[in-house]
Amino acid sequence: MIEAVAPEIDCGRFPIKRTEGEEVVVEADAFGEGHDLVACELLHRAEAADAWTVVRMDPLGNDRYRGSFRVPRVGRHLYTVRAWIDRFGTWSQDLEERRRAGQNVGLDLRSGARIVAAAAKRATGADARTLARHAERLESGDEGAEALALPGELAALIDRYPDLAGAASYARELAVVVDRERARFGAWYEMFPRAASSEPGRHGTLRDCEALLPEIAAMGFDVLYLPPLHPIGRTHRKGKNNSATASKGDPGSPWAIGGPEGGHTAIHPELGTVEDFRRLVARAAEHGLEIALDIAFQCTPDHPWVREHPEWFRHRPDGTIQHAENPPKKYEDIYPLDFETDDWQALWEELRSVVLFWAEQGVRIFRVDNPHTKPFAFWEWLIAEVKRSLPETIFLSEAFTRPRVMYRLAKLGFTQSYTYFAWRNTAAEITDYFRELTSPPLCEFFRANLWPNTPDILTEYLQLGDRAAFVTRLILAATLGASYGIYGPAFELCERIPREAGSEEYSDSEKYEIRLWERERPDSLKDLIECVNGIRRDNPALHSDRRLRFHPSNNSQLLCYSKTTESCDNVVLVAVNLDPHHTQAGWVELDTGELGIASAETYQVHDLISGARYLWSGARNYVELDPRVSPAHVFRVRRHVRTERDFDYFL
Repeated sequence: MIEAVAPEIDCGRFPIKRTEGEEVVVEADAFGEGHDLVACELLHRAEAADAWTVVRMDPLGNDRYRGSFRVPRVGRHLYTVRAWIDRFGTWSQDLEERRRAGQNVGLDLRSGARIVAAAAKRATGADARTLARHAERLESGDEGAEALALPGELAALIDRYPDLAGAASYARELAVVVDRERARFGAWYEMFPRAASSEPGRHGTLRDCEALLPEIAAMGFDVLYLPPLHPIGRTHRKGKNNSATASKGDPGSPWAIGGPEGGHTAIHPELGTVEDFRRLVARAAEHGLEIALDIAFQCTPDHPWVREHPEWFRHRPDGTIQHAENPPKKYEDIYPLDFETDDWQALWEELRSVVLFWAEQGVRIFRVDNPHTKPFAFWEWLIAEVKRSLPETIFLSEAFTRPRVMYRLAKLGFTQSYTYFAWRNTAAEITDYFRELTSPPLCEFFRANLWPNTPDILTEYLQLGDRAAFVTRLILAATLGASYGIYGPAFELCERIPREAGSEEYSDSEKYEIRLWERERPDSLKDLIECVNGIRRDNPALHSDRRLRFHPSNNSQLLCYSKTTESCDNVVLVAVNLDPHHTQAGWVELDTGELGIASAETYQVHDLISGARYLWSGARNYVELDPRVSPAHVFRVRRHVRTERDFDYFL
């Protein structure tokens, strides 16, 4: 019997996720009738390969077994479990019990000889000859024959040639989707290209974006995410601060897609051309940046699809097309697509062609707007279609909706997902939420991308917390999450004025107007962002979320957590003051075992932001953080410091 295989998502309906080179640890229950021992194997292969690679699973006790393998390359891989009665292991165990009891084991040795002789027939070459000799020794019962039953050469040889005639295989072959490293680790920077101009009143261009690439790369970002670049509709165009009426010169929202110049495969004329976009992609790559492009499947009344395919939209009883609504809010400038149209196949194929068009221009990362408002089946099909030919493609789900919906989108193919991180403020909220995200089964398929702000989200914490609040949320996002992003330059310039009280909308939001940002302001967080991203890059512990651990504190305003590599050769410990207004102090209790530290060991904690170094000892240590100086320590834990004399010497 093979049961409780893990990881397994929804009875194998969906794959787990890994990035190339990562380990997949598989466990299973395997047992049979009676007292015989069971042997268990993990089988894995690339989906396109014919032969399985076999790994013997180790017993954990209580009929539970564990094995692992690493996924070497991007694509789909399969794994399953096989088990059988271990005749040799059972014989060896029983023989040892009889020998200890002082019983005559002559006949038992001859029984073992039959098991070994059968293995010799399954083996080939030198192994077959060796097994045959061992079988003869057991049959004869000569001096030392009993020693053959002990773990050693014979047991290892038998393991190579198991008797699989009665083996049981798990009913399902389970899948793992393997993505490239950027799916697991990366820093994103969001910017409106039309705000890239350095001249007041001039619409920015893609060439202006090129000029900003060195600055964005210098801050340590890996991905430059651009909102929609398409023509913007004129009918019912929104004005400044989302007013219902646009004034002359108001540019409208980039998410109001489609105009006389074209739709989802066109670029706004004031931004440039498709050739300019290709050039931007190439120039970004020279600076170590990837361009991520927004995919928003919605249209304005001016979109060519409205004229060419009216059947792709939902109509009201009076024959007019239904605009978007979230009652009582109305979005007259947006027509949602009707995925229940009788012409759904043509619609799906057209939307696929949009993604593939931008892939042809060099885009391999897509941020998808509001995917939860479209059918699950559509996204599962679309993502599979794209990744069939372009498996390195990454899809980020922007679905701020109910958890089960967010998780379903991740299961069916979205590579990464936005989260509720922006609204988790207390130590208890953050601890509970991230324990959920990093625990099975969620961690097997849901990859978090943490954003402290977006063009739609200016949280109360940022509004009321001044500069220290922005620093706190930056460090939390960048160290809690292997993938994180900021909407800039609003973030590095600590933009925190809401449109009105109780709103998370920015005042004078650049969703509805062209902003001129003072990028060189002396109070910019640019230098700190560069420092934090450098810390992320230099510490492999921060490249994954799988070994995130929280450590208790006696002050509820202090949050303490760590990340380590598997071998604990890189340990990062973070202590954060969640109160942006007051100094907070307290004692933190470290799980030294998780950090690879002996209980009474003295070790150095090196603050990678300030450069300060402290000697700590054991599990309980004191922390004091003044948000006016720095609201957080990001410590690199350096072990084997024994005395204060060693302090300066220790690297």
